[in-house]
Amino acid sequence: MKQTYFHSLPLRIWHWINGFIIIMLIVTGFYLRLQGVAALKPHDPFLLWHKRMGFAMIATAIFWFIYNMSKENTRRHYRIRKRHLKGIFPQIEYYLLSIFVGAENPHKASNDDKYNPLQKIAYNSIMFIFLPVQAFTGILFMSFSASLSGNIIGLLGAIHVIFAYLLVLYLIVHLYMATLGDTVFSHTKAMIVGYKKESHEKMEDENNSIPVKISPEKNELP
Repeated sequence: MKQTYFHSLPLRIWHWINGFIIIMLIVTGFYLRLQGVAALKPHDPFLLWHKRMGFAMIATAIFWFIYNMSKENTRRHYRIRKRHLKGIFPQIEYYLLSIFVGAENPHKASNDDKYNPLQKIAYNSIMFIFLPVQAFTGILFMSFSASLSGNIIGLLGAIHVIFAYLLVLYLIVHLYMATLGDTVFSHTKAMIVGYKKESHEKMEDENNSIPVKISPEKNELP
């Protein structure tokens, strides 16, 4: 069985730290939602931890942007081209129907094109829309709630909560998709050790397969 170096160490660390931060934001956010922010004291532990995790999320997002978008060999994996648009519906059909009858994934992950069209859309949406909106509305709410009108505060809160629910939905889908490898935990293991195993059905010669390490400079992705 061939092993390919898929996830570099810095982005594996980023992935798990960011996952912890998002879970903390969800837990503390639900508490704030149930209790009502206005009813909480300024030094409420859940409120303070929500703020801390929010700033931590901003820091990890900045790291992701610098690490991935500053280099073409990593940036290209998130770029959506015309051929990716054509692959959206086949990918949807695969996840909704074909996967349950043993069909092959229409997208073949490679060093030049790691993510399928739906993954590209999801990752770009999270990093370029969802997280920035959450950070922006959260900072405004935290910094100017005393000076802004009630209608504006209500709008900021509504946007923040709606995008939070969308992030929860994304997390659920992400966890499910993580189980769709050759085994239930193969994708999770790859995100821990960095290597992704290819089943012998995908190998040209399974009897002569050997571990292969691809230079992180050519494949540095989360």
